[in-house]
Amino acid sequence: MGADTCAAPEGVEIKDLSLDAAGLAGARITLSERAANHVKNFLAKRGKGLGIKLGVRTSGCSGLAYKLEFADVEDPHDVKFVCHGVNVYVDPKSLAYLNGTELDYVREGLNEGFKFNNPNVKSQCGCGESFNV
Repeated sequence: MGADTCAAPEGVEIKDLSLDAAGLAGARITLSERAANHVKNFLAKRGKGLGIKLGVRTSGCSGLAYKLEFADVEDPHDVKFVCHGVNVYVDPKSLAYLNGTELDYVREGLNEGFKFNNPNVKSQCGCGESFNV
C-alpha cells in the first residue's frame, strides 16, 4: 500500500459488496495529499463532519455521475478507507465502479476542483459530467 493509497480495511463484510472476496482484497481508492488537505480544510471551516463520501448515481448523457459529499454520520454498510488522515466512505454498490479511482484536487487556469481519475471509465460525455463503464 503506497503512501497515498487506501486499501480496504481488514474485517469488511464481503456479503454487502458487489465485489467478490478477491475483488475486495484488491479494492482501493487513492486520495492525493493535495485533495486530503483540501478536505481537511473544508471540514475545519465547516466545524463538523467525519470525512467524505464517494459514490455514483445514474445521470447525464453517458449514464453515471460522481457523487461527492460530506459524511456526518457513519453508515454501517459503507466501506471506510483512511487516506492521509481523511476518512473516505464508499457505498458498496459504487465501489465496483470506483475501485482504483484516484481523487485529486487540481487547479487548471482559473478553475479548481476535485478531479476523479477512474480507470474503469470506458467513455465520457463531452461536458465531462457523466461517464460509462
